[in-house]
Amino acid sequence: MDISSLIGVIIGCICLGLVAFHTSHGHFMMFYSLEGVLTVFGGSISVCFMAMPLDKVKNVFGFLRRFMFNKTRSPVELIKVMSELADKSRRDGVLALEAECKKAESVDPFLASGIRMLIDGTDGGAIEGTMRLEISAMQERHKAGKKFFDLIKLYGPGWGLVGTLIGQIGMFGNLEGGSIGALGKSLAIAVCATMYGTVVANAIAGPIGDKLGTRSTEEIMNREMILQALLSMQCGDNPRITIDKMMAFLPLAARAKVKAAA
Repeated sequence: MDISSLIGVIIGCICLGLVAFHTSHGHFMMFYSLEGVLTVFGGSISVCFMAMPLDKVKNVFGFLRRFMFNKTRSPVELIKVMSELADKSRRDGVLALEAECKKAESVDPFLASGIRMLIDGTDGGAIEGTMRLEISAMQERHKAGKKFFDLIKLYGPGWGLVGTLIGQIGMFGNLEGGSIGALGKSLAIAVCATMYGTVVANAIAGPIGDKLGTRSTEEIMNREMILQALLSMQCGDNPRITIDKMMAFLPLAARAKVKAAA
């Protein structure tokens, strides 16, 4: 579970719920408009289908899981794993890493793939080229997830404006001989649509897209660290040099944390 995502969702829901309760005195249905829901949510989803291939849209639940459940290992944990592998490779030879492949698979399939290439005696250039292709492909997959929510963030408020204009047209059309109730309903549609579009963009899609972008950056950095460590091991570097190469990706405060954990 991603604790920061959970905390953010809880704080947002509590604050929004308290404001809505204080304003409506418990009559939450005054914030509901079927027309606004259809316009904003239906319209935003339609944009995603129009702008993205179907196979990407079908992965939306996977994107949401990635938002709520973070499986990316911390750099400290990753450096610890690579330090053990580097020590074993230096002490017993690269072939000794074959027994570690299953453990590496549980850490990161990317790491396991690199270890297999090391065991097979693959050239360093070929290892780097293959693994950089994997990093690039992963980055493109992550972009698709972020784009889904970026589209909703971009077009959700626009569809809210469409709902607002529809409500205003209905209100103006009922001015002559219209009842106060009919005018009020049209105005409620207009205001609710604007509210839905704003909430969808700023409280849902925007934060999720930004978190997915952050997670993608973290995973790319982790894989770059793994790649540099594997290349160092392939060259037969001292394990300390291997770890130093991985530490170069971390800020000074994080380096101190790694040294303290060593």
